[in-house]
Amino acid sequence: MRIVVDAMGAEEGPRVIVGGAVDALASAPGRFEVILVGREDSLRSHLPGPVDGLQVVDAPDVIGMSESPAAAIRAKKNSSIAVAIRLVKEKGADALVSAGNTGAVVAGSLVTLGRLAGVSRPAIATIYPTKKSGAVVLDVGANSECTPKNLHQFAHMGEVFARYNLKIDSPRVGLLNIGEERSKGNSLVRESYEVLERDDRINFIGNVEGRDVFDGAADVVVCDGFVGNILLKFSESIYSFMAHMMRKQARRGFVSRAGALLMRRAFRSLRSELDYAEYGGAPLLGVNGVVIISHGKSSKRAIQNAILVAARSVEAELNRHIQKRLKGSVENVANAS
Repeated sequence: MRIVVDAMGAEEGPRVIVGGAVDALASAPGRFEVILVGREDSLRSHLPGPVDGLQVVDAPDVIGMSESPAAAIRAKKNSSIAVAIRLVKEKGADALVSAGNTGAVVAGSLVTLGRLAGVSRPAIATIYPTKKSGAVVLDVGANSECTPKNLHQFAHMGEVFARYNLKIDSPRVGLLNIGEERSKGNSLVRESYEVLERDDRINFIGNVEGRDVFDGAADVVVCDGFVGNILLKFSESIYSFMAHMMRKQARRGFVSRAGALLMRRAFRSLRSELDYAEYGGAPLLGVNGVVIISHGKSSKRAIQNAILVAARSVEAELNRHIQKRLKGSVENVANAS
């Protein structure tokens, strides 16, 4: 198995990407190979020396975080993102990991890899920690506008990911809404509720609210990418806000400082639960290839875990299960477009 990694797109530069790749190989000897794509001289300067199972492929161009995704993919054919995606398309690699421009990864994957048969739109899924285990939330940014048919397919893809990657036997699927009642929400979620309820292949539990996500009320939470991305960015801010408040309280006096020191161990544990590095990356479900999107500020540990997520997805034959699940299901149940 070969995992190709876009080594140039992260905000911290190639150093953390290279380090994460080396750590991933060390954590699972012989399980997979890693192909680093980027400016070869730069990548090799960060390597400790020859590394078993690691290959470097030169790609002179870089797509910046602020560039227009579609325009950059068209113009920069030799960018690390474009070259890495082509390797997956040409069967030179089995999966892709990128911490680069998310829009460019999505656009490039759609143009080069295409969608799985029967998929109307792909979705970015992310794993949230909950009181029980973890929950898959999708879409968190690939589609700002969706139809009931899209959300129905997201439910199926999220259910498959939860089943085969998180090992949940019968994932509970919830629809993110402003209330539990089926009459609540805008036309999209009301119509999507009806579609999901009619599909007996989905363990649909009804609407869930934002407060229910961390409670673990559902194993799969479905929403459009606009709402999902707001939820994602808000969740990412929780730890830094709490850290700020603890530092602020610690400055108020000796008793506060002592309390902060006593809470340090618990706070570190909380950080590991909320840190996106623990989950590594978010799969782009619905494209014809395994694509894992990592945070632009990923650490070495985050990249290492993203590579391991990619490996698990390949081993689980995730896309084959998604195609099997979607075959005929959406067209038979969802007639909305």
